Amino acid sequence: MSDASRHAIYSVAETSYGVTPATPVFETLRHTACSLGMSKDITVSEELRADRQIKCAKHGVKNVAGDIGFEISYATYDNELEATLMGTWDIDGGGVGVDRLTAGTTRRSFTILRHFSDQQSGDKPYHRFTGCEYNSMNLSVSPVGTLTGTFSLIGQDYLVETAEPAGATYNVASDNCPFNGFTGSVKIDGSPISIITELTLTVENGMETRNVVGSDFTQLPTVGRSNITGQATMYFDNSAQVEKFLNETESSIEFELNDGTNHYEFLLPRVTYTGGANPDVSGEGAITLAVPFQALVDDTTVLSNIQIDRSAV
Repeated sequence: MSDASRHAIYSVAETSYGVTPATPVFETLRHTACSLGMSKDITVSEELRADRQIKCAKHGVKNVAGDIGFEISYATYDNELEATLMGTWDIDGGGVGVDRLTAGTTRRSFTILRHFSDQQSGDKPYHRFTGCEYNSMNLSVSPVGTLTGTFSLIGQDYLVETAEPAGATYNVASDNCPFNGFTGSVKIDGSPISIITELTLTVENGMETRNVVGSDFTQLPTVGRSNITGQATMYFDNSAQVEKFLNETESSIEFELNDGTNHYEFLLPRVTYTGGANPDVSGEGAITLAVPFQALVDDTTVLSNIQIDRSAV
């Protein structure tokens, strides 16, 4: 029986979709949870028999998908952020010492290796997933605890093996501690706002499997638009944010993650509120306001719906 405390995940970029590189150099992927696996479509025969029995059931196409949970820390998930946004880190793109990432169109696939390290080789402890792409990301920022998130992946094939890929080596993951919410900051329209109780962000790529006759696994999936949404929950101290929703006034949202040495600054240069006229009252205590939003492209300056800057003091 395997223990979660002995579970490891490794990742390597593929040159060809669905093909694990020869002598792969894997990156160790820090994680808090993993549900990456496979399901199959099952077809049950519709044949009618006098004895009421079902004779045949056949497996259909493979569906590789799942989530990887994480606590975000500096320089730990830069490859995953790049893959999710389909952009490329621009070194010093935000000034000397400040690297910049925006949403783009470059697709990247990975081989993901799960290792159940407390199993013997005969138990086939290496589970290899090929053709994995990052379909979405959820990020949650709150003033209590570490900053958590989830990457959702979609893949092509799943192999259970007795040994690691031939010639595999492994890079050690960064050892930076996770960010927390109380050392960061939030700005709306460029001005600090100190009433936010939670901020969530979702990046979706809209990937869908593409199945063809003669194959039981997906071809390169289709990809949709870069769709970024989220919600800011805040204490209700005035009606400024309510009026923005009522008047369809666009805003910008920035939030900084800071561990005292390293920084990420997330900028949504142009957002429209999709709600925010419900300062509900339920019992005693503070009144809060939930403001969902939709990020839009800034065609003038950022040229994207999101910008991430990373820097180290």
